[in-house]
Amino acid sequence: MKSRTRQLGQGMTEYIIIVALIAISAIVVYNLFGSTVREQVGDMAAELGGGQSNQAAATTGTEAQTRAADAHNLSNYQQSER
Repeated sequence: MKSRTRQLGQGMTEYIIIVALIAISAIVVYNLFGSTVREQVGDMAAELGGGQSNQAAATTGTEAQTRAADAHNLSNYQQSER
């Protein structure tokens, strides 16, 4: 009976560790992309309500496309501190 209880406790501990890791990763992702997600959700809510959005997503997307088009190699490598 004792070994069965230990196995159930071990399974619960593993489950708690997995849930904690998922929660930590969700917090990290939200901190990295939180402002972008808030802006996009706000824009969508404004447009669905019949208002005007501030087009933050469009300017962010254009900036990302511009940066993606840049050629990167060892001659122009720079590490940005942001």
